[in-house]
Amino acid sequence: MAEVEDKESTSSWASTGTWASSTRASWPAVFCVPQFSYDAELKLQQANSVYVANAITLTPEPKLKSAILNGLVEEIVRYKVYATDKEMEQVAHSLIKKHPCLTEPGSVTGCAGWKTSVKYKLANYRTRLRRLGCPEVTVNSLKLKPSGKSSAAYGVKKPKRAEVNFCPTYPSGETEESLENMRKSLLSDVKKKNNREAVKMKMEKTFAYRRHEVVQNAPMVDDFMTRWPALFEVSEVNAEFKRITTIPLQSKFMSQLDVYSEKLLKMFQERGGELGRRLKSVMAPICDGDLDVRRACILKAVCVYLGEDSDNLVKEYVGLDERSKTAIEETTVGIYVIKDHAASVEPEDTGIVLEGVKVLWDLENVAFAVTMLFGLMYAMNLSYPVELRYTFEVFQKIFMEMNGDKLSNKALSFKNRLFQ
Repeated sequence: MAEVEDKESTSSWASTGTWASSTRASWPAVFCVPQFSYDAELKLQQANSVYVANAITLTPEPKLKSAILNGLVEEIVRYKVYATDKEMEQVAHSLIKKHPCLTEPGSVTGCAGWKTSVKYKLANYRTRLRRLGCPEVTVNSLKLKPSGKSSAAYGVKKPKRAEVNFCPTYPSGETEESLENMRKSLLSDVKKKNNREAVKMKMEKTFAYRRHEVVQNAPMVDDFMTRWPALFEVSEVNAEFKRITTIPLQSKFMSQLDVYSEKLLKMFQERGGELGRRLKSVMAPICDGDLDVRRACILKAVCVYLGEDSDNLVKEYVGLDERSKTAIEETTVGIYVIKDHAASVEPEDTGIVLEGVKVLWDLENVAFAVTMLFGLMYAMNLSYPVELRYTFEVFQKIFMEMNGDKLSNKALSFKNRLFQ
């Protein structure tokens, strides 16, 4: 089913700018097919009546097909400009469910051609958005590719972990220069006492500028922390995560961890062999009955259960001597816990290290630190560390329920055991 390009005009979404990421929402569980133009809806209504009465399908003429595809794409970009294959299939299925007359005879799914057409139409639409300067698309233009990497498909920067606002447009009336001036004013604002509201307002307004920097330039953590010190506070990590995903970070992560805790404990207790012994060792401190300890033990046990080393997530040090300092500085991604003595219940310090830099410290407990680390992965657009990729996949897709429909075999096995 070949895609027909609409040459008449750029759609209202592109021309008015209402595709801006400020209007974005998470991809829906059920895609709602929008109302098409009046004449298109009239033709489809008549064709649906014929289909119900005589099972005769409609082969739409180019103008009708173009109206349908335009309407679908305008609805899609309310959520994202890069849709997955599965999401394209969801759109096509929703179309023939609402308008059965468009079912394709001979197709296994009844909508394979529509899926292909929508995919090409969306690609063409991205070309229009690129000309209009939509940052989510221009970030992938060939002129921004590294030298020697001229392929359009090389290193495409797009949402991969359920980011809703991946690379948003600047606020109306703001320019790169005005936002840079606001960033500079933030450097002094964060040093003032009782200035939280002013910092919060400016961080909100400079969000798009900050995201462009993170997505396009992939700055070193140390440099980014110097430019945006306000981001490396607990309240702003929570706020930035919500700006990016529309999901509350701390409350969701902690509540889901508590909801699954009993099932997780049962999973760990039922495991035998060498893995079972390792899990038992990790879970031993739970006997103290402290909620924070319980949460920390469960998170470490998740790592172990998935075949990963919990020391790569949380590393404990007794005293802060030169050896400990060196080990922390050599940590790429992780959480450190410093105790006065090995048997100490309350740690002297708990913090997060990224690229050898302490970015957060004096955190309440390990579970809270893990939550903040997960949030910083989104705020800095960092890839999950290879040695903890399954652990973070479980945090994202099972605990936080973000893109949970596509799991690795190991994460899927974990989920099946959790819900059995």
